[in-house]
Amino acid sequence: MKILSCNSNLPLAEAISDYLDIPLTQAAVRRFSDMEVFVEILENVRGEDVYVIQSTSYPTNDNLMELLVCLDALHRGSANRITAVIPYYGYARQDRKTGPRTPISAKLVANLITTAGAHRVLTLDLHAGQIQGFFDVPTDNLYAAPVLSKDITETFQNNGDLTVVSPDVGGVVRARAIARRVDAGLAIIDKRREKAGVSEVMNIIGDVNGKRCLMVDDIVDSAGTLCNAAVALKEAGAESVSAYVTHGVLSGGAVARVSASPLEEMVITDSILATDAVQNAINIRQLSIAPLLGEAIRRIAESKSVSSLFD
Repeated sequence: MKILSCNSNLPLAEAISDYLDIPLTQAAVRRFSDMEVFVEILENVRGEDVYVIQSTSYPTNDNLMELLVCLDALHRGSANRITAVIPYYGYARQDRKTGPRTPISAKLVANLITTAGAHRVLTLDLHAGQIQGFFDVPTDNLYAAPVLSKDITETFQNNGDLTVVSPDVGGVVRARAIARRVDAGLAIIDKRREKAGVSEVMNIIGDVNGKRCLMVDDIVDSAGTLCNAAVALKEAGAESVSAYVTHGVLSGGAVARVSASPLEEMVITDSILATDAVQNAINIRQLSIAPLLGEAIRRIAESKSVSSLFD
């Protein structure tokens, strides 16, 4: 088994390498002067089981191209099996047609990854579970729930007044799974715009008065929804509001928005490399998913069950 890292999240790849006690494969992944991607694998990979670690986060297109070129280099190097390990799958939010003459980019990216040479895909908390069906190769979609719930249990010792909140109706299944694991209540925020030109109204379904609220989501990008939801929860009488999110995209002024919000803490995983702003933020903390990904890679390599990780 060999572990190959591209450039999007080298610290995560090194942590996975340490967990598995397998050194990273020597490779040169660089740019020409015109910013074309060039990859050279500096070790023999013929007949090997290779795992390529690359999040397709910002800059999304550059990181995606790096992954595709690495997959092609391994394919032409006669690797026996190539697994694309994509902790954060970019373009996942474009999983359906939103109007006439619009693309389904998540399917297009899946086609590109398969055509480039991936024999299977390992990813984490896909925005929509049905994206697994976009790939024509075996796909394992891991869940960050065990990592998040373990931290919640350790951070909030007495969970009698704990309520897990879904910031939108679409995330109810995810929030319910966390609530069940930590034995907490469940609330839902229903966002509605009564008519055009009128600001959104947030209706809270469930009792949050005097509760410590934990919002759970898969992606935080601009952080507008979470910050507005935190305000609504505090106005409804919540004692405190925190957020647990798998993928911290945090683009634009998101970090400043979170820092100025009523959120006591936002906990994200290291599926995306933290920027300096994220590292310096007083109320943003990262959890490592390296042990989860490392154990999944080990089980795939040994042809053991991956789903039993979540029993």
